[in-house]
Amino acid sequence: MFEVGQKAPDFTLTSDEGTEISLSDYRGKRVLVFFYPKAFTGGCTTQACGLRDAFPQIEAENGVVLGISPDEPGRLAEWREAENLPYNLLSDPDHTVSEAYFSWGERSMYGNKFMGIIRSHFVIDAEGNFEDVQHKVSPKKSIEKALKTFK
Repeated sequence: MFEVGQKAPDFTLTSDEGTEISLSDYRGKRVLVFFYPKAFTGGCTTQACGLRDAFPQIEAENGVVLGISPDEPGRLAEWREAENLPYNLLSDPDHTVSEAYFSWGERSMYGNKFMGIIRSHFVIDAEGNFEDVQHKVSPKKSIEKALKTFK
């Protein structure tokens, strides 16, 4: 697990726009990276739209938002448009980045265990170090905690 002050691992993933985006592209800005299980699902939509609504406050604090899930870029583009999300969504189909961020692991739903995204978020400062680390966070708490960090 990561700790505040530790260097965040860089990554490059394909965005909902079909372009490659790297964490290092945002050096000099604060970056909220959130990992969510699947586009077009209830909890993920709550989280994504909450961050959409909070985006002006995050942006005012020199921040950007990046969402990461295993969904394919086309699916992410549909969801971004449907929910009017002002930030990029990144595709991690082989969960390499999710694993590097300890956001991939065993989950359970309705008594069934499976491997998947563990909802989490990270705020990374302008120098590329962790400012906030949240694992197993609820959609609503993710929004609250992220806003608290950006204030």
